Amino acid sequence: MGLVLLFDADDTLWENNVRFDRVVDDFIAWLAHPTLDDASIRAVLRDVEAANTVTHGYGSRVFLRTLRDCFERLHARPVTDKERRQIDELAAALVQHRVELVPEVAETLQELGRRHELALLTKGVPEEQQGKLDASGLAGHFGSIHIVAEKDVDTYRQLTAQLGLNPETTWMIGNSPKSDIIPARQAGWNAVFIPNEHTWALEHDELDPNDKVLQLRTFNDLLEHF
Repeated sequence: MGLVLLFDADDTLWENNVRFDRVVDDFIAWLAHPTLDDASIRAVLRDVEAANTVTHGYGSRVFLRTLRDCFERLHARPVTDKERRQIDELAAALVQHRVELVPEVAETLQELGRRHELALLTKGVPEEQQGKLDASGLAGHFGSIHIVAEKDVDTYRQLTAQLGLNPETTWMIGNSPKSDIIPARQAGWNAVFIPNEHTWALEHDELDPNDKVLQLRTFNDLLEHF
């Protein structure tokens, strides 16, 4: 087996978190909190979000729950039916499977697929992630597709065994230090870090500057290395 390239999906193949950021902006404007500024509200939202992802996982439905929980914490009362509907309307676009591809993704995958074996590894709610993948038109580039609840070192080790991968010739490509780079390296894989300015705050982590991680500026830079 030659090189195997596994790709993250959200914010690597298509823009994702920027859509959530827009909803947060609209949510804060709608709240019009009388005493807290934007930064304080965002801090509360991040705390609620971090707790909810541990308990409930990922996806737009958990995000909606986070907005409601944040509202209730800030106002110290339950959300009303009317307010619930208004919050749902703010986030309506998130439950529709609209996809904005990162520039040159399709063309780059087409060329890489002629050279190497490609697979997709993404985390989240299966039907939501599959919906985005279907809308992207990219599924045909991948020999296998893996939608998992979490991307930790155990996930990478299990996939190594499941696919019979040689870690030395396997590469994980993504934008998240926490989910794509660090656990892949812990499992013995190689890794390519392609930063996205809109990466979710909960996916940030410090990379070891001494670790051999290939960092690229844009997605199509992969063609110069693979």
